[in-house]
Amino acid sequence: MNPASEQLSLLATDEPAHQPATNAVRLLLFNAQHASPDRSRRQAAWVTGQEGADIAVLTEVSSTQGGDALVTALTERGYATVVTPQPSTPDYRTVIACRTSTVRPVPSPVTVTPHRAPAARVTVGDHDIGVLGLYVPSRGPKDQRNVAKRAFQESVTESLPRLLAVFPDMPVIVAGDLNVIERGHQPPPKVFGNWEYDFYDSLQAAGLTDAFRHLHPDEVAYSWFGRSGNGFRFDHLFVSTPHAERVLACDHHQEAREAGLTDHAVMTLRLRLGLPPAPGEQGEAPRRGLADSRPPQRTSAFRPTSPEPQALARQGSMHCAPSETAESQGAQCVRKEQVLENVRRR
Repeated sequence: MNPASEQLSLLATDEPAHQPATNAVRLLLFNAQHASPDRSRRQAAWVTGQEGADIAVLTEVSSTQGGDALVTALTERGYATVVTPQPSTPDYRTVIACRTSTVRPVPSPVTVTPHRAPAARVTVGDHDIGVLGLYVPSRGPKDQRNVAKRAFQESVTESLPRLLAVFPDMPVIVAGDLNVIERGHQPPPKVFGNWEYDFYDSLQAAGLTDAFRHLHPDEVAYSWFGRSGNGFRFDHLFVSTPHAERVLACDHHQEAREAGLTDHAVMTLRLRLGLPPAPGEQGEAPRRGLADSRPPQRTSAFRPTSPEPQALARQGSMHCAPSETAESQGAQCVRKEQVLENVRRR
């Protein structure tokens, strides 16, 4: 077995001790925009500076020096475990970083370019949650228009019932840049086909709920802006439908985009775990940093036309020992000294 594929915890860092929440999931979604090494280090500094981000899902991470610099900087700054799949040929990937060492990567249920869809079981306090990160390919060049995008989306749709079987009886979060929008998006774009809307709908049909739309049914919000200035909500956070009522907050934040760190808005999610506090009991500690600042809401008569979430799809079965997990997927769960040594050898 490749030692780099084993799950290992990090040594202590010089950063101030971060105390992850034990009664709530605090997740941040960040598009790295295939950044250079220098920009990747600045991105990592920004991400790790957010107190309300115990789990970070980073999309559009390069498989070259910029991506390596991002992973290294995250580990140096206190993310105890980083699940960083390696593509067999140069391509973008998705990274899951956690400020806890209690993380077990599992084989991605997505069989097409699985390095864009890592999965992990994360323990928060006394609770397990399942996390799947996604980075859907863009429409692609003219000679291969939508080929990679269709193939990946079809693989994700086919895999969703298995995803819920991999993480039974626990909250499941699907986070990523899906490069699709929901039906009823304002303004209505002309470039998207029904097959792209169908992909968004397939997540709901598989038993997942759009966390942002669950809390903000009428709000118009954008995570990416084109050259013409039109906005699109490409980035999404889905939660297993039985746990949707536990969503405490789900918002878009434009600060990192406006600072030039990325071309996408950042999304944050807070999901309650366990029973709610009894009257008079102390709830979750006050938040600091990004999670405190919610952008001004822009409301409209938005009415999504996607179908209502259906019952959970039939449960299949998938089992793997921890040692099989990263080997079968090429996903690496790395510690600080491993990352530094790998970079030095490049």
